[in-house]
Amino acid sequence: MKKIKKGDQVIVLTGKDKGRRGTVLRVLDDRVVVEGVNRVKRAVKPNPLKGTTGGFMDKDMPIHISNVALYNPAIGKGDRVGIKTLEDGRRVRYFKSNGEVIDV
Repeated sequence: MKKIKKGDQVIVLTGKDKGRRGTVLRVLDDRVVVEGVNRVKRAVKPNPLKGTTGGFMDKDMPIHISNVALYNPAIGKGDRVGIKTLEDGRRVRYFKSNGEVIDV
C-alpha cells in the first residue's frame, strides 16, 4: 500500500517550492506530480491536426516522493504516515503524530 495517493493534499518539504501545498495529480514509481509545484515552461510545436497552436506552456513536473509529506489539517503541517490493519482486516493509512485514520 502506498503512503501517498492521487488526490491527497501534500506539502513540499525541500527544494525551490518548499512550503507550498497542492493536490497530487499522478503517482509514478518513486515520484509524484503535484498541482502547481515544480512548474517549468515547455515549448510546444503547433499541430493543425489536433487544433493546437504553438508557443510556450506551463507544465507540472514530477518531484521525488521523499520531498513531500501528507498535509494534516488537524495540526496544519505535513505529517508522517503509517499503515495499520483494523479489526475487520482492512489496511488503512494514519497520521503518526495523532493516530488519526486517513482512509475511512
